[in-house]
Amino acid sequence: MKKISLNISVNGEKHRLKIDPNLRLLDLLRDELRLTGAKEGCGIGECGACTVLLDGAAVNSCLVLAGQCEGKKVLTIEGLKGAETLHPLQRAFVEEGAVQCGFCTPGMILSAKALIDENPRPGEEEIKEAISGNLCRCTGYRQIVEAIKEAALRLADSEK
Repeated sequence: MKKISLNISVNGEKHRLKIDPNLRLLDLLRDELRLTGAKEGCGIGECGACTVLLDGAAVNSCLVLAGQCEGKKVLTIEGLKGAETLHPLQRAFVEEGAVQCGFCTPGMILSAKALIDENPRPGEEEIKEAISGNLCRCTGYRQIVEAIKEAALRLADSEK
């Protein structure tokens, strides 16, 4: 199979790659770039475990061909935190007990980030809608919703 060229920015780092045209973004991240925060749960876009931000929008990376990302910016959970501190969403997830097994956590956090970036003060229903594509088998979602509300408040307060 003939390889194609791909220019992509992942977590602020630019990459020039030769890839198979049928390579999924998820596989590029995990296998080629060794960024394993995005998980393959279902492989059909139903669980949200592979959620990343593509030019700021939450996407299921198992459904996106890497070649579709030419010239685009990808943010994974590994690129979210600062050099020595957790992002407010990550910190709130820990403090609110929204992390259990952790399998869904990267996708939940990135879905929440996309929401807060678009709407800095989301209501509970907006939060539930934003994470509706992310499945969690451990928490029952209450702690996740509370963590997102708390992080949104912290982020809004920090911008004052």
